[in-house]
Amino acid sequence: MSVTIGTPLQASAFKVLLLGSGELGKEVVISLQRLGVEVHAADRYDHAPAMQVAHYSYTLNMADAEELKQLIQQVKPNLIIPEIEAIATQVLVEIEEQNIATVIPSAKAVNLTMNREGIRRLAAEELGLPTSAYRFADSLESFRAACDDIGYPNFIKPVMSSSGKGQSRVKSFDEVDAAWEYAQTGGRVNQGKVIVESQIDFDFEITLLTVRAKNAETGEIETQYCDPIGHRQDAGDYVESWQPQAMTPAALEESKRIAHKVTAALGGCGIFGVELFVKGDKVWFSEVSPRPHDTGLVTLASQFQSEFELHARAILGLPVNTIRHSVAASAVIYAGVDDTNLSFSGLNLALSNPDTDLRLFGKPEGFKRRRMGVATARAETTDQARELALETASQVSVQQN
Repeated sequence: MSVTIGTPLQASAFKVLLLGSGELGKEVVISLQRLGVEVHAADRYDHAPAMQVAHYSYTLNMADAEELKQLIQQVKPNLIIPEIEAIATQVLVEIEEQNIATVIPSAKAVNLTMNREGIRRLAAEELGLPTSAYRFADSLESFRAACDDIGYPNFIKPVMSSSGKGQSRVKSFDEVDAAWEYAQTGGRVNQGKVIVESQIDFDFEITLLTVRAKNAETGEIETQYCDPIGHRQDAGDYVESWQPQAMTPAALEESKRIAHKVTAALGGCGIFGVELFVKGDKVWFSEVSPRPHDTGLVTLASQFQSEFELHARAILGLPVNTIRHSVAASAVIYAGVDDTNLSFSGLNLALSNPDTDLRLFGKPEGFKRRRMGVATARAETTDQARELALETASQVSVQQN
């Protein structure tokens, strides 16, 4: 089946509207640009990373239904790619129902995964996938009861948040009220509702990047998987990742079964970051993002086609290749300061090893725990790659001007 792409900035242009313009979106834009796509990038603040490489950029409150509708009417995109949670998702459902544009991977997927309640109920209650025990709470009183019901320690997450914002681990009833307050301030869209999850005794967490792409000859959607990615988190936020993560054949097969089931239920084409807990041969579903995943930044160094190239190809109906060519790792570079107009030095030392690389995201404002870049490294083993990636990241110094 033939796929046709026009010329950017001309009447034949194939247009993509990116809702959320962070560092992951930036890499998606670059991949789309290489394939001749006209890209429009939107976010809530000026000069976001993906805006810097898009053809057009827009600053607006994407959680405002009217503002979002006006933007879509103005751009008239072929595809809409949501990259963040703070979006008026009902607008996207209407857009898809009216055949105005295709939402990636689907309006249903975006609607469900923007909200932890929707995706957890789908996975556990509709699909019967193994998950941690959980309860939802929308008031302090019901939250206290949910924590006691689940038991301690437990994990608290706002139903709408990302990068660890508003998340905490509660070890006893004494910490419950503070966790509630933190969750209320950390959500992308404060809906007042949180999920309380039991602690699972697992050996490690993985991200299984799962790609739904059309077969070039038949047009049928097929599912492919990247090698599992191991990662370390701090307060719910990714700090480093590596590929491949060693695991038993049985656990890998179970991971693929779970990933296939949940991504097929969400539908559409593109890459999904499926997060899983693993202990021996046992696997539990944790979360899924219907877009490139932050832990997947390691694929910039490990795979023939990074997660961003895979996403771009899949959403355009092009063939994909999930094969890994190297053992690799990634490590985050934090701002370390709350300031704007930052500078980065030590890049020559960081890149002196030919097996290392950097991405500096170009964010206009830094916070102490804000990701400003990532270091990647290739090596013979994952332990060596992790060590080299962390060393490379540490050699980049962030300065206030």
